[in-house]
Amino acid sequence: MKTMLITVIAANLAVGTAVYAQDLTQDTKKAATKTADVTKDTSKEVAHGTTKAAVKTADVTKETSKDVAHGTTKAAKKTGHTVDTGAKDTGKAVKTGADKVVDAVK
Repeated sequence: MKTMLITVIAANLAVGTAVYAQDLTQDTKKAATKTADVTKDTSKEVAHGTTKAAVKTADVTKETSKDVAHGTTKAAKKTGHTVDTGAKDTGKAVKTGADKVVDAVK
């Protein structure tokens, strides 16, 4: 009877240990799955953030290019206006000089 009792207790200990080990394995598996899910979600967020940053950079670059082009256009118009004004002034000066020469010759 003692042998039978010892055998039953030993079997219970063995089964209890096996069940505990199986629970630990399941917990470890759940933790690994959870870690993988979090890593996957984080990767998606990082990729999304990187995409948003790239789009924002492109938008800023586009706006800056527009501003530069607008500034260049304004500068070109200003230069054209200045050249036109200078040419008119030069023409007036030449005409005035020619008129004075004609008057002096008379």
